[in-house]
Amino acid sequence: SSFINGEEGLNQHGLAVAMTFVLTDLREIKAGFNSCFIVRYLLENACNAAQALSMLLELPIASNCNILLADKGGNMLVAECTPTAKNIRRPQKTDTGYGICTVNSFISEEMKPYDFAKGQDYYSRQRFQVVMETLNRHMKGNLIDTAQKLLKGEYGFMCQYDQEPDFETVWSSVFDLKNLTIYRAEGDPRKKKFIVDKRLQSNK
Repeated sequence: SSFINGEEGLNQHGLAVAMTFVLTDLREIKAGFNSCFIVRYLLENACNAAQALSMLLELPIASNCNILLADKGGNMLVAECTPTAKNIRRPQKTDTGYGICTVNSFISEEMKPYDFAKGQDYYSRQRFQVVMETLNRHMKGNLIDTAQKLLKGEYGFMCQYDQEPDFETVWSSVFDLKNLTIYRAEGDPRKKKFIVDKRLQSNK
């Protein structure tokens, strides 16, 4: 992805937007917004998840992707997007509240036919299961610490691509939506510390 836009972000309104790519048949790519530009567009123009979703539903989509939306009011969803269809996934009930996750595949049955990877998606199903299990069992107490442990792989495989010589984690982010704080590890989170970024608080 291009570093002029990025893959996830948090804006001054407490809206987080993130993307995951889903492999697309090259013959199906259309003129439209790619996933990274969707992230940037929504962060620059929307104040909450509902407004962002309304904008997203009107956008032409270039290729397959998932767009995760979450706001400081606790609203969250994943939009599964293709050039010809969009599907909205809502949060699942967990033992600790509600949660949602997106990986490099489509989760909804009706969208799976659009996924060109056919399972060759960097362990997406395994990562999805680890996240949902973490949401069920560990999301209590210090949630920032729990999220960082999740990304480090302490609850199961997440982004530790040790067996993939040409694929590795470039950065990991944790967003505190209510306090407008970003925790970012620039590199493998097992080896790099999460740095606290509070620049958005100056816009309160």
